[in-house]
Amino acid sequence: MSYELQALIGPAELVAVAAAEVPAARPRPLAQGLALIPATPEFLAAFRGGDGTPSGPGAASAPAASRAVGTAPFDWFPDGLERRLAAWSKAAPIACVEADYFGGTGTQRAAVWADGRLDLGPVASGEFEPFPAEGSPISQVLRRLGARVGEGGGDRDEFDAVGLGVHRATASWVSGG
Repeated sequence: MSYELQALIGPAELVAVAAAEVPAARPRPLAQGLALIPATPEFLAAFRGGDGTPSGPGAASAPAASRAVGTAPFDWFPDGLERRLAAWSKAAPIACVEADYFGGTGTQRAAVWADGRLDLGPVASGEFEPFPAEGSPISQVLRRLGARVGEGGGDRDEFDAVGLGVHRATASWVSGG
């Protein structure tokens, strides 16, 4: 069985602001006051201009933030998205996560932007690498966003506590299937 996710995660209020600026965003609620925007091709295409201002029909105009880091923290990451994450993070921390698993092995990468800059990560785990004592990369950034184990009852980690196991693919978060 496989699991694949590329998404932005943050406080529901901040995710709503981000979604209002990017018409292709499809926000989905998570537990503990968080929400997720699946990083679909349509969502990512809104940032291909590189200046951090979402583009396309209906996109809101917003000032671009200065580049948060020297290189993009994820291979699939357009420069413009990193700039918007830095800008949005001035209101509250926001994370970018990715996971790719098949048959119980795989990889994770995650990072958090806060106060207009990259604040944590990217934290990564490679295939066949055990998670560090701090937990998986995604659990580490969720903890930075305020997620806690035990609030959902019987959760193994922050990943489970916020409900990231509900869907097994990025596209499923959009379709609900």
